[in-house]
Amino acid sequence: MAEPAIRPLVQVRGLSKVFGDNPLVAMERIGQGHSKDQILEQTGQTVGLNTIDLDIQAGEIFVIMGLSGSGKSTLIRHFNRLIEPTQGQITVDGTDVMTLSEKQLEQFRRHKMSMVFQHFGLLPHRTVIENVGYGLMVQGIEKSERRKKAGAWLDAVGLDGYEERYPAQLSGGQQQRVGLARALCTDADILLMDEAFSALDPLIRSEMQDQLIALQDRLHKTIIFITHDLDEALRLGDHIAILKDGLISQVGRPVDILLRPADAYVEAFVRDVNRARVLTADVVMQPPSCRLTNENLEEALRQMRGEEKDYGYLFKEDNFRGIVSRRAIEAEISKSGLKVDLIQLLEKPMSVHPGASLEKILPTTLGHPYPIPVVTDDGDFQGVVSQKDVISALTETRG
Repeated sequence: MAEPAIRPLVQVRGLSKVFGDNPLVAMERIGQGHSKDQILEQTGQTVGLNTIDLDIQAGEIFVIMGLSGSGKSTLIRHFNRLIEPTQGQITVDGTDVMTLSEKQLEQFRRHKMSMVFQHFGLLPHRTVIENVGYGLMVQGIEKSERRKKAGAWLDAVGLDGYEERYPAQLSGGQQQRVGLARALCTDADILLMDEAFSALDPLIRSEMQDQLIALQDRLHKTIIFITHDLDEALRLGDHIAILKDGLISQVGRPVDILLRPADAYVEAFVRDVNRARVLTADVVMQPPSCRLTNENLEEALRQMRGEEKDYGYLFKEDNFRGIVSRRAIEAEISKSGLKVDLIQLLEKPMSVHPGASLEKILPTTLGHPYPIPVVTDDGDFQGVVSQKDVISALTETRG
């Protein structure tokens, strides 16, 4: 029997938003399939979102991206009802957000979702630690407890020692770290990040991306991240939704977006992306072509010949031990018969991490006689990656 599907933490169904004094007439045109430009010309109404459907899983970074005017910032403001929809439904952890009263919505915003803004949104006359603990103050947490939690989060984002400074005394990158710590301090289930890093210079922006990735590896928060930058989306996102004129062009994993663009708009977006920097070993790896589980030389040689392979990967109780070549076995048999165990002939090849970029992997594969094992930090064998696999992924035809 198939396992039941995991219910998404956030579900969006049929979400539309029209800005103007007569949204119903615009909704009629949306139902008739008219475009955003056509509706504006015909009715004077501006379509911000057009029948959006999304599923966002708990613990993932879900990136919503698009150019200016695509509807991405309008969409993120619907999750906590900073903007009211014209039509549609948003369900968060089984709760229909559209049915919440003002009081319930206030509690929802305080406890369920935190937001990180593009321009930091810090309170200039409060110290750094007061800014970080502000959400806890609103929740009614007493001072010593909120200072303790705020201090811990400042340490987590690399700002230990900055507690008593004011926002004006910080760099832009430091201010954004304060904003991130403030959002995390309330321990909300969902983090909304609206162009959170776009006001930073490229170097600081990259550092903040590293910071977010490191924190996410530890926290496993559900993060909804808005950006107009495809490189940022590909680097951060577990899934990416690309918007154009209030419509979704494509939703998928970064590799799907990059290698299988759904339409000409997405294809144009990804055309100039450096695939070598974005694609990783786990995207291109394959199962080992010859998996040996018997240390007997004769049996291993028979298996290699049967599979027409010049090498094999030896496993013992599912633990990867190393690679052995057919030539080494044949040479040993001719020299000393079958007296030596297979494990004595093993080569210990270098390995790569599943998250290693193809840019880093390609030099390793050049001239290497065997596909390289892909192994996690814990030593778990994941697969193998060859020079052919890497080159194929980098040259695969788009579309």
